[in-house]
Amino acid sequence: MRQHLVLVVDDEKDIRDVITVYLNNENIRTIEAADGIEALEVMSREMVDLVILDVMMPRLDGIMTCRKIREQSEVQVLMLSAKQEDIDKINGLTMGADDYLGKPFNPLELVARVKAQLRRSQRITPQQDEHYIQIGSLIIDFRRHLVSIGEKKVQLTPLEFGILELLGRHRGQVFSANHIYEAVWKERAMNSENNVMAHIRNLREKIETNPREPRFIKTVWGVGYKIDA
Repeated sequence: MRQHLVLVVDDEKDIRDVITVYLNNENIRTIEAADGIEALEVMSREMVDLVILDVMMPRLDGIMTCRKIREQSEVQVLMLSAKQEDIDKINGLTMGADDYLGKPFNPLELVARVKAQLRRSQRITPQQDEHYIQIGSLIIDFRRHLVSIGEKKVQLTPLEFGILELLGRHRGQVFSANHIYEAVWKERAMNSENNVMAHIRNLREKIETNPREPRFIKTVWGVGYKIDA
């Protein structure tokens, strides 16, 4: 079984060192970054399972880094901050963080939260065991939430990736807009057709050479959408 890899992002090396020691003692691998820009560079080349992200950092702070991570990945994010005000917690979670821990923190509590988040991320269906699929020049890497067309990486939002993942894992099956909405948004579908249609349109703009004549995401008129088997 592959060891989990946690990205530790903090401009204070002493804090990175403490976190690394405690996680390594739990057989969790770590990789470090000193700021948000370094963190994004690491994520472009490494299969990271969770990000521990400090809020106050030079060059690119944790809030903006979390926002950029969420534009391309649904990896678990645990934010750290010396600021204890509720508004900071709300801002962090609004940007897409999964958990929040104030500084100074108990390393044992941090480890417990990391392990809880890693367990949560493993609760996937058997159909999600494939690491990636290739459909012509389109490659979908499910673990890293990366998509590429040939050698070109494509930046998708979490919802766009969710739609592509649903259709890609069930090639040949037609999904109605309501079915897509409930599967990806995790909410009951009510007048969701236009919302799904807008995301399909944006997705086609990013992955299709000619969005008016799509090669990948096909429309089955009056029924829904599919990717051919």
